[in-house]
Amino acid sequence: MDSPHVRQITDSRVLAAMSHPLRRRLMDVLKVHGPSTVGLLAERTDQAPANVSHHLKVLAAADLVTEAPELARDRRERWWRLVARGLRWSNTDFETDPASRAVADAATSLNLDRHVALARAWHAAAETTQASWNDAPFSTDHWLHLTPEELAELSREMIDLLTRWADRDVPDDDADRRPVFVFVHGVPARP
Repeated sequence: MDSPHVRQITDSRVLAAMSHPLRRRLMDVLKVHGPSTVGLLAERTDQAPANVSHHLKVLAAADLVTEAPELARDRRERWWRLVARGLRWSNTDFETDPASRAVADAATSLNLDRHVALARAWHAAAETTQASWNDAPFSTDHWLHLTPEELAELSREMIDLLTRWADRDVPDDDADRRPVFVFVHGVPARP
């Protein structure tokens, strides 16, 4: 299930660095749009460049983003890129230290908040925006009876499917392709 594009995080300081709504969003913008300057990131997040610059430094100190000097047209221009395309962590890696576990729990909570906020924003979008996508956006849920091993197998299959779509060669045509956020959670629960 590990991919060269996915970083397994086991350091709570790295989780703490990414556990900020703007830093999480900056990482999403870099994932969707690729390497960017502070100015482009500020424009795409409606933030002041100084604020974006500060948060990029925090992400860089945690080795989550890095400068891309080869993209600069001059010495003043600074480009940034993600170090890894995806991040993964397991709260069990942080169970031995209560402070680290609190950071991991906060990171998980922020992640869920971000997922829900993106879905809510779509549902709050203007009817004309929603109509242009017809019935393509979806949500689904299922109750399954699984063992831990079966859930791990389902996880691998879902991640492989989404990775296949993310890594596919996108045709160079005039189709109106836009960023689409897809998230899936499979967790033991009580109805």
